[in-house]
Amino acid sequence: MTHFGMRSALVAVLALNLSAAPVLAQDSTNRVAAATDWSVFVEETPQKSCWIVSQPKETVNSRDGKPVTGVVRGKILLYVSFFPTSKGEVSFAGGYPFKPGSTVEVDINGTKFDLFTQNETAWAGSPEDDAKIIAAMKAGSSAIVTGTSSRPTVTRDTFSLLGFSAALEEAATRCK
Repeated sequence: MTHFGMRSALVAVLALNLSAAPVLAQDSTNRVAAATDWSVFVEETPQKSCWIVSQPKETVNSRDGKPVTGVVRGKILLYVSFFPTSKGEVSFAGGYPFKPGSTVEVDINGTKFDLFTQNETAWAGSPEDDAKIIAAMKAGSSAIVTGTSSRPTVTRDTFSLLGFSAALEEAATRCK
């Protein structure tokens, strides 16, 4: 399976697991740990994968520079995933189809990174970019993720990084 094929497969697994969040709260078969604002999940099949995930603390939507209310979005999630062939991949699910050809900006305490988009997901462009973003997330207190939908609504989601390092270490240890 290609690098991007694995990412697409993981996004499907993540969406399935996180859409069942109320069930997981009672029967946490895949959720193995929670470190404040970040949770750790493990999937054993078809191959072992681990990920940490968080939901935004604040979401702001705008169009033409003006606030927009009533915007309907799916799950909004920031992830770091571990696979047997790769370690520490950053991705973002915006909850809507991104504007074709657009990028998503991740601002971590003033340091900015671009993620490329495909459908409803955005990823870092390389393992080196993943490593830089993860290092910034470990040192930061929040991540502000800004994207543009195909409508074109600009979304700005703020994620807490409280517990990020502990969750990252837990996932990395479980998926060695």
